[in-house]
Amino acid sequence: MRYKFLFSVFVFFFIFVFISLGTWQMIRLNWKLNLISEIELSLTKPPVDLLNSEKKNFLRIKTSGEVDYDKQIYLYNLNEEGKPGFEVINPIKINTKNYLLNRGWITFDKKDSLEINNLDEQNIIGVLKKQNKANIFKPKNDIEKNYWFTLNRDDVFSYTGKNFSKYIIYLDGNYQIPKPKKIDANISNNHKKYAITWFSLAISILLLYLYFRKKNY
Repeated sequence: MRYKFLFSVFVFFFIFVFISLGTWQMIRLNWKLNLISEIELSLTKPPVDLLNSEKKNFLRIKTSGEVDYDKQIYLYNLNEEGKPGFEVINPIKINTKNYLLNRGWITFDKKDSLEINNLDEQNIIGVLKKQNKANIFKPKNDIEKNYWFTLNRDDVFSYTGKNFSKYIIYLDGNYQIPKPKKIDANISNNHKKYAITWFSLAISILLLYLYFRKKNY
């Protein structure tokens, strides 16, 4: 009887753990849905003056500044069709603050071409996005050849000699070269699937336990 009792405690412990994990995923699901809703709402609002607004993720802004083309960064990435190329990143000084401006995507052959340096610096409209941490699995940046895989902040400082805001400005507008990156609320949201998995495990273990009891008690 002692072993049967311990076995029951062991089983219900894991059922409790799996139900807790499923509940946590449902809480995360609700949080993620609210976040997506907030982002979608933010992206539909008119742009606000960057200098007179509280900085936050996915805020649509308008501003003007001094773009540095000499320290232009070419960041390897795929476009919306999955074609490899570069995202063109420029330092931009807005008032006294330094930002990185993501002007959009170009093909490899447009690298260092003068035709891509066409920007109305006095009428910049875009979206603020908080810079993500560099992916440790990506190759190291080749600063000498200006061939980047991540916007590693130490590498950016080494290349430009400047520190930048944690927010990157993603340019918006009818530019063709570079082609501005479309910013949307397409955020990974697998919490419902994970919750179903945990709850299913809890139910499966309970059913197996009840079957075992019926056979052995």
